[in-house]
Amino acid sequence: MKKIIFFFALSLLTVRLKAQESSSVFNFLRLPTSAHATGLGGMNVSLIEDDATLIFNNPALLTSVSDRTLNLNFMTYMQGSKAGSAAFTRTAGERGAWAATAQFTNYGSMKETTANDEILGDFAALDMALNGLYSYNFNALWAGGVAGKFVYSKYGDYSSIALAVDLGLNYFDEELDLSVSAVAANLGGQVKAFGDTHERLPFDLRLGFTKGMFHAPLSFSVTMVDLTRWSADYFYNPEKKSSFGRILSNHFVVGVDCTPGRLFYLSAGYNFRRASELKAAGSSHGAGLSLGAGLNLTRFKFGVAYAKYHVSTPSLVFNASYHL
Repeated sequence: MKKIIFFFALSLLTVRLKAQESSSVFNFLRLPTSAHATGLGGMNVSLIEDDATLIFNNPALLTSVSDRTLNLNFMTYMQGSKAGSAAFTRTAGERGAWAATAQFTNYGSMKETTANDEILGDFAALDMALNGLYSYNFNALWAGGVAGKFVYSKYGDYSSIALAVDLGLNYFDEELDLSVSAVAANLGGQVKAFGDTHERLPFDLRLGFTKGMFHAPLSFSVTMVDLTRWSADYFYNPEKKSSFGRILSNHFVVGVDCTPGRLFYLSAGYNFRRASELKAAGSSHGAGLSLGAGLNLTRFKFGVAYAKYHVSTPSLVFNASYHL
């Protein structure tokens, strides 16, 4: 009954949301924190691993993370910009778990100019979010999770504050090696706007599954994102005239994991939307493609991934976790 109530609440909230416009604030919340998820295309909500970084994409995955895990993450972004995050997890009873996380993106120092290109000085730009998460195993197959977010941005003399919630649901059948998840991310709004007009948060409805192969060290993941905007055409691409091509470029992320041993993994993924965005911006080399690798020891885990999120330079994502 608990899982039914949780799923009903998730469905009710997402159905009531209207189709969002492409413009929104606090888009740093879309940046990856997990090297493993980055290697699988940049977004994954269904991977069942003892990996604290995955809870940033789906809070329902928190119950799969070991007690007292400390996690640190770092991402190289655009020139002069860097992003990072941290997490700490604890179990709560036999079925529950909670975590505290933080995210930041620092864009460095920039020149402040007038409309006539007169330089007034320098200013800094920073985004950050502080999050509290709770997850609960309803039974052997179903888990749910919620994340509360305090979001803050400051660009020079302008600042904004928002409150948001992520809701997640996961179904995992160990015998079938099948995981299926649904996530409603960034439900909320601005408490303090940058100016007089309140803007939307980057709401995202995500569905995904991960399926392992019984006789091979492989697993495949498919993740669908931004599922409240099926009719939107984000970027014009004359080579994609079919409806199926537009759906792929707007919504799908695919990835494959190879785990030849328990101690390490190799990942590869393709993000159709990112490929379309970067190609539309004039960058086609490696657009949409991502690669990752990780080391899983008893108490220490390390991951690294390569992907391209900006036309100027590729990005590297690093994760390190330790069980205290």
